[in-house]
Amino acid sequence: MNQAIRVFVTGGTFDKEYDELSGRLFFKDTHLPEMLRLARCRAPLALQTLMMIDSLDMTEADRQRIVDECRACPEAQVVITHGTDTMAETARALLAAGLGKTVVLTGAMVPYAFGSSDGLFNLGSALSFAQVLAPGVYVAMNGRCFPADKVRKDKAHGIFEAAP
Repeated sequence: MNQAIRVFVTGGTFDKEYDELSGRLFFKDTHLPEMLRLARCRAPLALQTLMMIDSLDMTEADRQRIVDECRACPEAQVVITHGTDTMAETARALLAAGLGKTVVLTGAMVPYAFGSSDGLFNLGSALSFAQVLAPGVYVAMNGRCFPADKVRKDKAHGIFEAAP
C-alpha cells in the first residue's frame, strides 16, 4: 500500500465561511491546503474533496460514497474532515465496512475562517494519529482519540467523549 495519507474533505465547520451580509455560514472552497501550508506539514498527503456539506445534511448515500472512496483509495491511512454533528455516525458506517485501514475522522467546533478555530490542532492530531494507530476507525477531536464504536458528541457541552 501507498505510504501517503489520503485526506478526504467532506465539508463541515472546518470549511465554512461567513457571509457578512446575510449573517449565514456557507461553503466555498476547502481551507485544507492553506491549513497544511501554515502548519508546515511535511507528511506525504493525497488531498481529495468528496463533498462540501454540513454533516446534518449528509445522507446515507453520502456516507456510502465516503466508505466507497476509502475502500478504493490505495493508501492504508486515511483522514476525513467531517462535520461534528454526525461524525460518529459516519465513523460507525466506516467501521462496519471492515476496510482494514487506519481511518481517522476529525472536525472543528469553530470554522477555520474565524481565526480562533480548533481545526488546525485537530487536523494535525488526526494526521499524527493516522500514522501510529492500528488499522481501525477513530474520531480525533481536541487532543483525544476515540474508537468509532465508543464515541459520541456531547452536544450540551460541545465535546466528544467516550461512549459506553
